[in-house]
Amino acid sequence: MSNTPSVTPARLLQFAWGFAPPLIIDAAVRRRLFDVLAPRPKTAAAVASEAAISERGARAVLNALTGVALLSKDADGRYALTPESSAYLVSTSPTFMGGMFRHASVQLLPRWLALNEVVATGEPAPREASDEARFHQFVEDIMPLSLPAAHALAEALVGEAGDAPLRVLDVGAGSGVWGIALAQRSQRVRVTAVDWPKVLEVTQTVAARSGVADQLETRGGDMFEVDFGAGYQVAVLGQILHSISESQSRALLAKIHQALAPGGVLAIAEFLVDDAHASPTHALIFAVNMLVNTEQGDTYSFSQIAAWLTEAGFENVRTLPAPGPSPLILANRIR
Repeated sequence: MSNTPSVTPARLLQFAWGFAPPLIIDAAVRRRLFDVLAPRPKTAAAVASEAAISERGARAVLNALTGVALLSKDADGRYALTPESSAYLVSTSPTFMGGMFRHASVQLLPRWLALNEVVATGEPAPREASDEARFHQFVEDIMPLSLPAAHALAEALVGEAGDAPLRVLDVGAGSGVWGIALAQRSQRVRVTAVDWPKVLEVTQTVAARSGVADQLETRGGDMFEVDFGAGYQVAVLGQILHSISESQSRALLAKIHQALAPGGVLAIAEFLVDDAHASPTHALIFAVNMLVNTEQGDTYSFSQIAAWLTEAGFENVRTLPAPGPSPLILANRIR
């Protein structure tokens, strides 16, 4: 009798269909299926009628969503939201994340189809002319992913500042989620957001909608060339390092160091991998996403980033637990 452990292809088959759940969720979001179910459970026929889609299409998608536990179905065939889909996939929810799945299906997936060639050349997949316009929508779509961590950062930093004014530098601001969360925590906060001018139009819109437009100023242009100014008590670098090279990361950290006041704190959000670059899985897959989409981007470990921070003149490098894929990294400019 063989002692060799038995194996099955079940896991590989699951991988083979791994593309399907994001596309199913995206279709359900865009066809308003979660919105239709928000008031009460409904049958596939009722959902199809209200969403103006085929009953066959509704039933197939609703059943698949039940299979991945984003819906439930009772004995009478009525589908209902789960707490997870209610929180994140209903368009009126303040934590709505449906736009992330549009980004995956419309922007990411077509580029990932070139992965075989990208692996061979080491060059990212070609970009379309429409990618820049879509990026402006993307930065707002992904805002809910960072919002809980941004509020945790605001609680930790603004509360420690006492009654003094707090100047914040938000580099690569995107939607402005990090600076806006800090500004919402206190009227004493003044945020300088740095990004490309077109992206800063989104930042300003989100700031106005969030009630902190009067606490925000913007500086448009390439973050490696824009004059940041000086004397900030806080700087934030939210999900930026993975999109640039190690040498660019070191240069950017050194530039931010110069912009901070002595003792000022830098907060970094990243998809962190372990020192061996062997886990966690989501961060390793994200590194391949950077291979497909950037010239030199990658995911980095806490130890790597800590070494760069020390080299740039920071001290007390530490992590702050926060809701999200990884803890935040904090470090202070030496006094």
